[in-house]
Amino acid sequence: MIDRYSRPKMKRIWSDSFKYKSWLLVELAACEAWHSLGIIPLEDIQRLRLAKNNLRRFKEIFSTTRHDVTAFLRSITENMGKEGRWLHIGLTSSDVIDTAQAVQLKKSSAILLEDLEKVQKELKRLAIEHKNTIMMGRTHGIHAEPITFGLKMALWHSEISRHIRRLQDATKDVSVGKISGAVGTHATVPLEIEEAVCKNLGLSVAEVSNQIIQRDRYAYFMGILAVIASSLEKFAVEVRSLQKTEVQELQESFGKGQTGSSSMPHKKNPELSERICGIARLLRGFSVTSLENVALWHERDISHSSAERIILPDACLALDYILDLFYQILSGLVVYPANMKANLEITKGMIFSQRVLTKLIECGLSREESYAIVQNHALTTWENGTDFRDLLNADSKVTSIIDKKELNNLFDYSFYTKNIQAIFDRLEIGE
Repeated sequence: MIDRYSRPKMKRIWSDSFKYKSWLLVELAACEAWHSLGIIPLEDIQRLRLAKNNLRRFKEIFSTTRHDVTAFLRSITENMGKEGRWLHIGLTSSDVIDTAQAVQLKKSSAILLEDLEKVQKELKRLAIEHKNTIMMGRTHGIHAEPITFGLKMALWHSEISRHIRRLQDATKDVSVGKISGAVGTHATVPLEIEEAVCKNLGLSVAEVSNQIIQRDRYAYFMGILAVIASSLEKFAVEVRSLQKTEVQELQESFGKGQTGSSSMPHKKNPELSERICGIARLLRGFSVTSLENVALWHERDISHSSAERIILPDACLALDYILDLFYQILSGLVVYPANMKANLEITKGMIFSQRVLTKLIECGLSREESYAIVQNHALTTWENGTDFRDLLNADSKVTSIIDKKELNNLFDYSFYTKNIQAIFDRLEIGE
């Protein structure tokens, strides 16, 4: 991922220095386990504990070997004595690579979970603050019936809560190591070594493996990242839609000195939301690649490896970045309750059509006849801009059934907000 879209904590986890440090941790944990079984003598394990990475030398050796694990091992052991022979004993490359990668994924997930919790907290704040801020609910982009902005935020809060649970589950799936040797038979490395290494690194053990950790685990994890990104895109699209000039119910914060256009000084664009939408598309693509990596030849091939060097770090970096972007949007979001209320009025009462329809049915008319009456007046309002309530009050068939006072009482916004508190109680979103 390019630096512009990378945050320092996540970037560090996917740096070469951290990766090779993790490889060395796996190797040394295996040596410690061999020592505990009496295979590596005390004198040698004491020297092995002093082993250090040499990234510069690794790159030099790799230019010849074209194999990163052999280059990694040689860059360490060439400065060691006889104790160096114990590094990688009984292991295969994927024991080191996949187990170290599990450490990276687990640490990355911890950052993503922190990000999600920050977003969740902001959504809760907005939900409570705007619990009763009435606004237009829209379906197909068209005015439907009133909701509250707080209810919209509560809906998003609930979605983020599900993502937290899902990511926690997916993290368990990828936080596993394997030290089972070539093709996973444990012929060259006993199960006790694998268990000791994984415990040392804070990982669970893959109960069975071949030469690699199975990639269905990665596909599930990457799928969850993609679903989270898709939700963020959904939220961002809504911010963009409600920031339109002719709507202007929300607005991303706009700092002093910020510019929205090189040519039009008046512009205030929802550029953070638009960036989220673009990067979310990348994450969905990464999830497809991860699914393609599940089917490998026999006990392994390396067709997955080249793709994973890109998609695993970039997915974690990208999601971390857009979660932070969305947090910035929420924490600086400008809400315009007056515009929300004004937009409720622009269809001149048509949004109460269901209430009138229901009342006519309750008063004895058939649904079909009631629907025809209400729709006829609504279409007149659409076409001529005549107030919907006035049309109904002028219709003798309606007023012969519904008292005018009772009819006018149907046009009451509080009808639509009467259960908001009950929904908040069910969601356990309290003050």
